[in-house]
Amino acid sequence: MENVIRLLIVFGGTLVVTIAIGWAIDRGLRYWSARHPKTTIPSLLRRVQLPLQLFLGFAALRITYPLAELDLRQDVVILSVLATMVTMSAVWLVVRIADAVADGLLNSYSRRARDPRRVRQLNTQFTLIRRITTAILAVATAAIAMLILFPGLRVLGTSLLASAGIIGIIAGVAAQSTLSNLMAGLQIAFGDSVKIGDTVVVEGEMGTVEEISLSFLTVRIWDDRRLTMPVSYFNSKPYENWSRGGPQLTGTVFLYLDHSTPVSALREHLYAYLSDHPDWDGRSWNLLVTDSTPTGIEVRASMTGRDSDAVWSLRCAVREELIDWLNTQHPGALPRLAALDGFDKTPAR
Repeated sequence: MENVIRLLIVFGGTLVVTIAIGWAIDRGLRYWSARHPKTTIPSLLRRVQLPLQLFLGFAALRITYPLAELDLRQDVVILSVLATMVTMSAVWLVVRIADAVADGLLNSYSRRARDPRRVRQLNTQFTLIRRITTAILAVATAAIAMLILFPGLRVLGTSLLASAGIIGIIAGVAAQSTLSNLMAGLQIAFGDSVKIGDTVVVEGEMGTVEEISLSFLTVRIWDDRRLTMPVSYFNSKPYENWSRGGPQLTGTVFLYLDHSTPVSALREHLYAYLSDHPDWDGRSWNLLVTDSTPTGIEVRASMTGRDSDAVWSLRCAVREELIDWLNTQHPGALPRLAALDGFDKTPAR
């Protein structure tokens, strides 16, 4: 009976104390968030509640387990398992804290920064660094748990380390694609070639970079489809990045018209229409005859917008407006298919 009471006191008290400490930390973060509403770090740190509770619980059990005096033959194994869980929960806690701090710093910087390119670049770098760090910590934690916490596996770990050269060669040959994608991801993160939120044209599809992982990059296309490609693609093949160098873009509209088209009047109408359109940023515009053939002329209208979405909408609106205006005011300017006089409809024999 005494052993049961001791067991309940030790483990019950450990559970109550860890829950109380976790609750106190959560209340402290709530108070900090209420006192400093402009700071997002306290609210973000509340994400660590679960790994914090696990870390405190396993650490307390690891410390108080000998006080229970169970004297089991598996005591060494149980202590090793608890130590392993403490290590794993500590790594999880550190990763969650680092994520919360990084998100808080990024949110704070995004409110102060005037250049959205820099914000997207930092977001891309933080994302890749966190994923690489998480993967390294996970592998290192598993290795520590196997080689240090479990004495019976040390001989196996020593043998594995002795053959690390051969294993490294085999793994390098087998994982060439994965390693190349990993290196490409690092080059993208710190080379500023493409970032999360950039508007790109890949394989004839225009979309927004939605996610960059260690191996793949996801582009959300305008119709909400997702185009997933290996990261190494963006270091080996050409693609269009409409966000690089600034979000402002110049859009063009081509019209194929008759030689009788009043180009000057069409140019004046284009300017009048752009002046009242909210998607035109007022930086530049033009209308030029870029080609002439025996059957008609090619007219190019150009206009600028604040970003790719505005330019796309402006191009569609300008194309529709110019065609409608010509059809109403100068219908003869629109091309017509000439009828063939004397065309012999008799089928060939």
